[in-house]
Amino acid sequence: MRFLPLALGLVLAACNPGHHGAQVPGDSTSNQPWHGIAETETVRFVGTEPFWGGEAKGDTLTYTTPGKPEGTRIAVRRFAGRNGLSFSGTLDGHAFDLSITPGACSDGMSDRHFPFVVTLLVGGETRRGCAWSDAHGFTGPDKP
Repeated sequence: MRFLPLALGLVLAACNPGHHGAQVPGDSTSNQPWHGIAETETVRFVGTEPFWGGEAKGDTLTYTTPGKPEGTRIAVRRFAGRNGLSFSGTLDGHAFDLSITPGACSDGMSDRHFPFVVTLLVGGETRRGCAWSDAHGFTGPDKP
């Protein structure tokens, strides 16, 4: 059940014509993990309604909210699927599963455009957002 967010993200990416030539979900000839974000890169993510964000690198993820802008650090397991990446751990006793898939994304609040779509399942709630990495930045203003 821990890989459900990645599966959900893969379905979302398949519906998005903007995914950048990555493996196609359901391609039975491909057994290679997605390599769009290197293990050494830092991935940053943002979401709205409610506002949340953070970053992940290696086996550590920092999750931020307006109530805790310094963030909460959690240990995560990184999993590269066939068309995306996920980070899974536990936050305040609840499963925390963040999936990242290639696809054009806008946070709807700034003039920024991001290369990745994020789906977060935490505490029984689904949240959506956008992401970028060291090698795949966003376009638009640095400080909207």
